Amino acid sequence: MIRLNTMRVSVMLGVLVLALQAGPVRAEDGASEAGLGTAAAISSLIYGPVKIVYSLLGTVFGGFAWALSGGDTEVLSAVVTPAIRGDYVVTPSILRGERPLEFIGRRPEYREETVVLEEVY
Repeated sequence: MIRLNTMRVSVMLGVLVLALQAGPVRAEDGASEAGLGTAAAISSLIYGPVKIVYSLLGTVFGGFAWALSGGDTEVLSAVVTPAIRGDYVVTPSILRGERPLEFIGRRPEYREETVVLEEVY
């Protein structure tokens, strides 16, 4: 049985929440760009493992859901797709606020840049 240290989990989740709530950072020169790259790398060291664990757990629970639903692939897809899709690293463009960090992934047809709004006449 795996026993998690609740203090470590709490600290990791707290750091993740604070990182996701941080506002956009503006880069004015090369030094700031290097700082953004460093911040992105350090953020990825924390964020990446959390996302990997989330995707692995989503895959395991998706397998259970598939088995319990009698082999329904729609159920499997509904559980696994959000867990596996999304960002696994934090990039400088995310820190600059140019694009959002996507922890829970969406299907490509539901992404903001692919959704076409129809005009009603």
